[in-house]
Amino acid sequence: MTERKKLRSDTIKKGVERIPHRALLHATGVTRSALGSPFVGVASSFTDLIPGHIGMRDLERFIEKGIHTGGGQAFFFGVPGICDGIAMGHRGMHYSLPSRELIADMIESVALAHCLDGLVLLTNCDKITPGMLMAAGRLNIPAIVVTAGPMMTGRYQLKRRSFVRDAYETIGKVRNKTVGRREQECLEMEACPGPGACQGLYTANTMACVTETLGLSLAGCATSLAVSSRKRRIAFDSGVRIVDLIRDDIRPRDILTRNAFENAIRVDMALGGSTNTALHIPGDHFMEDVEYAGGIPAVLKRLSRMLKSAMTVSGEDIIKIARNATIEGDDVIRPLKRAYHREGGIAVLKGNLAPAGSVVKQTAVSDKMKQFSGTARVFESEEAAMKALLKKKVRAGEVLVIRYEGPKGGPGMREMLAPTATVIGMGLAEKVALVTDGRFSGGTRGPCIGHVSPEAMEGGPIAVVQDGDRITIDIPKRALTLHLPAEEMKRRMAAWQPPAPKIRTGWLARYAANVTSAATGAVMKGL
Repeated sequence: MTERKKLRSDTIKKGVERIPHRALLHATGVTRSALGSPFVGVASSFTDLIPGHIGMRDLERFIEKGIHTGGGQAFFFGVPGICDGIAMGHRGMHYSLPSRELIADMIESVALAHCLDGLVLLTNCDKITPGMLMAAGRLNIPAIVVTAGPMMTGRYQLKRRSFVRDAYETIGKVRNKTVGRREQECLEMEACPGPGACQGLYTANTMACVTETLGLSLAGCATSLAVSSRKRRIAFDSGVRIVDLIRDDIRPRDILTRNAFENAIRVDMALGGSTNTALHIPGDHFMEDVEYAGGIPAVLKRLSRMLKSAMTVSGEDIIKIARNATIEGDDVIRPLKRAYHREGGIAVLKGNLAPAGSVVKQTAVSDKMKQFSGTARVFESEEAAMKALLKKKVRAGEVLVIRYEGPKGGPGMREMLAPTATVIGMGLAEKVALVTDGRFSGGTRGPCIGHVSPEAMEGGPIAVVQDGDRITIDIPKRALTLHLPAEEMKRRMAAWQPPAPKIRTGWLARYAANVTSAATGAVMKGL
């Protein structure tokens, strides 16, 4: 009989000196025979607060069934989740990006303290998935990711409805009196009809697609809908598969190779995903359309000539997954010769206003606005910009500059979905532009330039922009220019002094003191 391979969990299970440890494990309900099984931690971000996560209790059952079918012992533990949509536009958004670090730290703490053999990471929304990926890479113990899936679109007046376009953009329409009270209330009820990540290729769904392409989710996981039986089956299969990964000692760093990251970037650019992937790594279609068209495997098939060989948690090479995929129709996942755009979805702009770079979702910008020059209108916070927008004090031809919203200055690099959606809703999308050292939602449309680096709090050039300065955005030339003589720029920079931190106590104060620039992923120093 072949001797069982040593498990990491044997550290707490074997030997006379582990009598107390075994006693505590038995107290949880673990049987004597189960002590010989791999111990699998299931990190679940279930919460009643986030639509993308409310269906996770069901998926937890199927993951647990899979782990036990595979011969493992499942242990559930929770990690926090923040809904970016609910946190948007107030103090809550300061906590979204920093929560990524907390999630990674918590998974590390639980997994190492309890000597777990492997992890199933049950996630869905914006910063939770990146936090779990960071933990997987950092710990480098066998791991598989299950994303809980996209939300179905809503229905109102025989039209499909979605969160960003039919909720946030309605703010501006209500202010302009193009949407009445009854329609407003109907849209509020129908924009988000149930469980799942917001319907478009926003940050949550983009990160799910990136995770599957990286090879850390089973094929089909990213786009299978939150309410589908297919998602349940993938959850079950992921539970079975993690036990195989433990037995074969296949770890995340075996999968997260340079080839895998290059493949993920190709898919992200081809899909026109969220600009937030620049930190973690359009058309009128929604995620359900991508699912019915064949999902990420079908996207991989379209890009098969560009892909590089890379292992996945399924045991299959990404190229084999692409080869075996089926594409259902040519309209959603188009052939390369009929692509919506010749270039990828995201563009990086540099110039004297953003020496270390800035990011724009160029596929969401009209041709008319890809080159735009206007006068600066400077705001020291998102709230100040929103106040001017809602009071209709923004004029055509202006470039709205929102600063001190970067990783350090925010702190937490808040998303600016409220201002950008209000600009759209008020009919200003082709009349004004927006530049910030903060972030934008994956649902942002229009000439909105984010991630300006160095940020204002670090003394970047955005800190010295003044009302009336001329700014030019040139997406085709990848340029972001502040039209200011070099001597004047030098004089302003020398006179600049950092303002007092907005938040001086608690976790966010520690975060602000240790976070790096957006250009380096806004990660904590020393990690």
